[in-house]
Amino acid sequence: MSDTITDHESAVVAARAFAPAVAAGASARDAGRRLPFDEVAALSATGLLAVTVPTDFGGPGLGARTLAEVVAIVAAADPSLAQIPQSHFVFLDSARRVGSDVLQRHLFTRVLDGARIANAQTERGGKTVVDDATTLRRRDGRLSLSGTKFYATGAVFADILAVRALGPDGGSVVAYVPADAPGVTIDGDWDGFGQRTTSSGTVVFDDVDVDGDLVLDYTRLLATPSTYGTRAQLVHAAIDVGIARGALDAVPGLAQRARPWFEADVERAADDPLLVAQAGDLELAVRSAEALLRAAAERIEAADGSSGADAIAEAALATAAAKVSAGRAARRTGSELFDFGGTRTASDKANLTRFWRDARTHTLHDPERWKLQHLGHWAIDRRRPPSHGTL
Repeated sequence: MSDTITDHESAVVAARAFAPAVAAGASARDAGRRLPFDEVAALSATGLLAVTVPTDFGGPGLGARTLAEVVAIVAAADPSLAQIPQSHFVFLDSARRVGSDVLQRHLFTRVLDGARIANAQTERGGKTVVDDATTLRRRDGRLSLSGTKFYATGAVFADILAVRALGPDGGSVVAYVPADAPGVTIDGDWDGFGQRTTSSGTVVFDDVDVDGDLVLDYTRLLATPSTYGTRAQLVHAAIDVGIARGALDAVPGLAQRARPWFEADVERAADDPLLVAQAGDLELAVRSAEALLRAAAERIEAADGSSGADAIAEAALATAAAKVSAGRAARRTGSELFDFGGTRTASDKANLTRFWRDARTHTLHDPERWKLQHLGHWAIDRRRPPSHGTL
């Protein structure tokens, strides 16, 4: 853990210092589906992956505001790289909330030493994405884990896998398993057209030994209203905000190099009044998403400080608004940036499609239509949203 990250400002400075180097190679990695092993290691070395480790365990204990801004900065540089630690932060948060003392000390100490956590949650065979067949069983005096997970983002880069499973006594658990444990197979079979280098493929668990001290009661975690799911959604929104900002940052270079349309009667495409208005509208959309992201983070921190039902609901609503706004801004900016460079922007070599591809792929994760449902029910009859509407 870097000793230089002690507060919000130092974390943001570290993220901004880190971003340019990874941005320089992001397009080439995407085009070649080259997994960012060096970049993930460099991200760990900054100490940014430990920003949420509680102060009681030697971490800076920074909150939602810092997490959202750091993730957005990294996502503007490389959206795939920013998504890789999404579950890392989520499953640190789950341990912080309901983990045993042994589990907390194990995880937080490992993360402060540079360890990374990845998820193994979703399966392909259930009726919905929250239905699990993967099971933790007692066998011959030990705990054994078997099953198959998909969309296991970042698994190939991880030291620890957080595996959601059916518990040996009923209910749902999360088992924290070494990624290199016997019986664990990580397959790099992710072939999505966007977020290409997240390593979001298949993980198989074949009679894997599990330490009982490193198992979390997931049913208990979800039994009480909290900001747990909302914080997870906030990170997804931050990734989309970063994609939108990264795409918009490409516009000046495109407009400066493009030829003006003859009907505009200007010397530069950058002076075409229709393009200027379009750029202004995009800037408005991205700034609005950024503002809503900050507001959502503030609501989450306020709710964590109060634990009241109204505050928890307001945090969920604010995050739903941020999520929808961020997704729309990311998809729109990734699509419309081509207007500023003309036909040459369609070249495969330019690889400008990656912004839209990343936005379109990532925003499939949690349907925005359900965020609008929550906002709509609140607007009409003040119905509170669920507090754990996340993966």
